[in-house]
Amino acid sequence: MAIKEMTAKEITRKVLNNEKLFILDVRNENDFNDWKIEGGAVEIINMPYFELLEGVDGILDQLPKDQEILVVCAKEGSSKFVGEQLVEAGLEDVSYLQGGMKSWSEHLEPVKIGDLKDGGAIYQFVRIGKGCLSYLIESDGEAMIIDSNRMTEPYETFVKEKGLKVKHLTDTHLHADHISGGRKLAEIFGADYYLPPKDATEVTFDYNKLEEGNDLTVGNTTIKVQPIYSPGHTIGSTSFIVDDQYLLTGDILFVKSIGRPDLAGKAEDWVSDLRDTLYSKYKELSDDLVVLPAHFSKVEEVGEDGSVKANLGDLYKENSGLNVEDEGEFRKLVTENLPPQPNAYQEIRETNMGKINPETDEQREMEIGPNRCAVEG
Repeated sequence: MAIKEMTAKEITRKVLNNEKLFILDVRNENDFNDWKIEGGAVEIINMPYFELLEGVDGILDQLPKDQEILVVCAKEGSSKFVGEQLVEAGLEDVSYLQGGMKSWSEHLEPVKIGDLKDGGAIYQFVRIGKGCLSYLIESDGEAMIIDSNRMTEPYETFVKEKGLKVKHLTDTHLHADHISGGRKLAEIFGADYYLPPKDATEVTFDYNKLEEGNDLTVGNTTIKVQPIYSPGHTIGSTSFIVDDQYLLTGDILFVKSIGRPDLAGKAEDWVSDLRDTLYSKYKELSDDLVVLPAHFSKVEEVGEDGSVKANLGDLYKENSGLNVEDEGEFRKLVTENLPPQPNAYQEIRETNMGKINPETDEQREMEIGPNRCAVEG
């Protein structure tokens, strides 16, 4: 028997379909504890590669004999080496992750969220290994992409297959956990790129201002993308209401938590903005709006159809971040005991401002690890 190759796309399907998957992760313990492949039916153990250089006999009793084993490392090489040793030791069903955790971090899975009223549709691109969510709205042959990732190929392929003309690229805010593909895609497609001006005070490039009241039209005029200014996560954070059905919240509101206000060092200043957005502005909106956030923290937030979404009314009942009556307690929640800040978040912000332009491999390294844009988790 020979070792097999498994792609990030194949693993994504297994995770979303809740298929049993046993993973041997051979990265060092710190990297494993920071970020790993997770799923409802995923069983995973960590055994650093350097402890297996002399052989795998010591871990054979921890591995299933009647189930596929996926070996995972950072880039691919170590997992192939360990996987081949497992095959030599007599295990028959062994695979390695093609491209390692780097490829897991970069895989995008498009999922259709629903139809728009006049025949268009909205799609969510799920970056399952990083927790990033981006969106494509299409109507009458035109498209708009929101909060795109730096990997442009999945969007290019999707647009080409659908025969769409991309008209607008937007970011809901200046991202601190991943590098935006918005400007690059705007160049590729010959489209307009929009940013909230309050988040763009230090950018080094030209952009269109994303401001409340300046609706963006995609395709038929009945499809409107209406920015709603909703500060809190960043001072310029902007939400969208699409077709009176969908509320794209950026990093202000998630399915299980709320956005953290500290990634530009302004937590104390922005707490009141965050509370006003969540407890006043959003409260005035229809409970029937489907909330589509820019991130998720845990794979449990991904539904059976592979998407991350929830009704606004349900979130006001179930999301603990929306149910802190005391203002002092709320301030405490969003300024104390926060998770660590995202890896290289300052360099990511500077890249998104156009101040630095790292090589692709360096951008990859900057993004490796989980997103940490939420107050909880």
